[in-house]
Amino acid sequence: MIHKKETIPVQHPIAPVYDTASEILILGSFPSVRSREAGFFYAHPQNRFWRVLASIYAETVPEETEEKKRFLYRHHIALWDVIASCTMEGSADASIRNVRPNDLSCILHAAPISRICVNGQTAMKYYNRYIRAHIGREAEMLPSTSAANASWSLARLTDVWKKCLTEGEKPIPEPIGMRHGR
Repeated sequence: MIHKKETIPVQHPIAPVYDTASEILILGSFPSVRSREAGFFYAHPQNRFWRVLASIYAETVPEETEEKKRFLYRHHIALWDVIASCTMEGSADASIRNVRPNDLSCILHAAPISRICVNGQTAMKYYNRYIRAHIGREAEMLPSTSAANASWSLARLTDVWKKCLTEGEKPIPEPIGMRHGR
């Protein structure tokens, strides 16, 4: 007997992460079952999101939710998803239906977002369909960090993501008193 997974309505359970210093907004499509259970983004150990970001910024991979939030704040990154609710089977992006998009205005009004990057084709598809015209801003599609995107190595992902996230990045000023050997 073949059992088909049930398609169920799901609400996005994770609040966006941002502050008034966030400059880059990264949007995924919708949290996986593992992320919904954990209550935070990219919780599946096979997803390479946190490893890619840690590599870009030459830091250790953050493990705990609060550590991940501090990492994002430190690098002026806001994080959320395109979809607020939908029906889907498990974590399968291909099964997403009945989409209601997230309202990004809370982030865009509070933070000086200069770039919007989307994690993968599904996020881009729904960004273009439901959000782009509403906010009048283009987004850059980055290759998905999902393990399902196996044709992309961690090094290749990191290289492409780094170009987007650090493009136009301002140098970090030295603290006063540290300049010129003082």
